[in-house]
Amino acid sequence: RGISQMLYRVRIGYRNDDALAAVDPTSSVIFVINHRSNMDYVLVTYVAATSSALSYAVGEWAQVWGLRGLIRSMGAYFINRDSREALYRKVLARYVHMATSAGVTQAIFPEGGLSRDGRLRPPKFGLLSYMVSGFDPLGPRDVVFVPVAVNYDRVLEDRMLTSAAGVGPGEKPKFGFNPAVFTRHVVHHIGMAMRGEWHRFGYTCVSFGEPISLRQHVTESGIDFRLLPPEARHAETERLGNRLMLAVGRVVPALPVSLVSAALLQPGDAPLALLDIKERVSGLIGELERRGSYVHIPRTDQDYAISVGLRMLTLRHLVLEEDGNYRANPNETMLLKYYANAIAHLFENEAEPA
Repeated sequence: RGISQMLYRVRIGYRNDDALAAVDPTSSVIFVINHRSNMDYVLVTYVAATSSALSYAVGEWAQVWGLRGLIRSMGAYFINRDSREALYRKVLARYVHMATSAGVTQAIFPEGGLSRDGRLRPPKFGLLSYMVSGFDPLGPRDVVFVPVAVNYDRVLEDRMLTSAAGVGPGEKPKFGFNPAVFTRHVVHHIGMAMRGEWHRFGYTCVSFGEPISLRQHVTESGIDFRLLPPEARHAETERLGNRLMLAVGRVVPALPVSLVSAALLQPGDAPLALLDIKERVSGLIGELERRGSYVHIPRTDQDYAISVGLRMLTLRHLVLEEDGNYRANPNETMLLKYYANAIAHLFENEAEPA
């Protein structure tokens, strides 16, 4: 909680308290979360795990000194995502299945990695298949998936991620870590804090979607995962995974930086007066609200929300101000698109009310 609130103004969007309260307490609850930052682990543990610890899988990237202990203390277990060893996969599948059968509250990130362009990534189905393959629809315990969507005004790794956006689908990006650069940034921010010039990295918001019962899903589909041949089981798991990702996408909260980025990218390089930006953002907010999406407006003041988003972008020089007009920095277009893409899917299809 301390780390989350030190870096961000943490807010809850859609709560869905009534729907969550209606979940059978004997069910195995699985939080299904989009993956935008490594802060997701800290933030979701703080927000979602108020009554129980969360168990979730983390790749080998986190097995470094200092980080390993923190991640493990939050309920994580480490896996080797690239392993093709049959015995390893069998043991991992059995571990996840036993945890699900025992009612352990878990969290999964179906995208399998951080978004490099800001958009939701296609889901992967490994852990999900382990959870559903042995599910007994007539058994004593249901499995309930809770869609969770998170968004940030500033993703800590945004430049590193966008720099790897051009890597091909079969290639692994190489993320370099330079201790000198990291130390310089930390010292810079400490200096700003001592001078009273430091601002937190804007808002971060978490929304909860409508829970999806696996028992109800298989009953409506007329299937039993245990009886399906491998190809059919994979197809049904994929169908369920896509359904879960759509549910997560519906409740992604729109934050000030994403809204202002989208508005500034509309006219290309043309500068905009503040009044024009407000008009464009107001139009975006109206369209999102019409579609049933959640828009976080700090202090319920739309002008304040726009000024917060614009301030974040100008402080980082992603937006240039000249004579009272604002325009996208042509050298930072990729980063602006990254933040605009976080909510781009909300405009692409008619969203169901969350």
